[in-house]
Amino acid sequence: MVPMPTRTTVPTRTTAPTRTTDLPTSEFGADCQTRLALDVLAGTWTGVVLWTLRDGPLRPGEMQARIGGVRHKVLTGTLRRLEQNGLVTRRRYAEAPPRVEYELTGPGRGLLEPLSALGRWTERHADEVLAAQERGAVTDTADTAEAAEAAEAVSGR
Repeated sequence: MVPMPTRTTVPTRTTAPTRTTDLPTSEFGADCQTRLALDVLAGTWTGVVLWTLRDGPLRPGEMQARIGGVRHKVLTGTLRRLEQNGLVTRRRYAEAPPRVEYELTGPGRGLLEPLSALGRWTERHADEVLAAQERGAVTDTADTAEAAEAAEAVSGR
């Protein structure tokens, strides 16, 4: 990730108390443009919907059937966010009954490569991540049981 340069005031050893210079900010600082992609992809279904549209425009019902497991309301909200972010376009046809299709824009299509890379990462590391999550869940359960026992001991039950 490339930090975005910002104008930052830093102390110097000159007679002037401070000077302004170009210094990179933290890679994921609050104002870093790199975070934009992470924020855009943060939705549970966002990457799945983008990937589903990779071969061309689809109607919402077609997307829902291909994805499986996503409720209509959730899919609609995801599509609206993607449209607001300029990643998909919504085309409405003046027909009876009305027909709507969604299609990737240039920026939306540009996210397919990073999504593919995430898919490859998942294929390599999913088992390890799931095992760590399970160990964490076991630890959390054990911690909760210990806390309950301690609370009972304190209360004298």
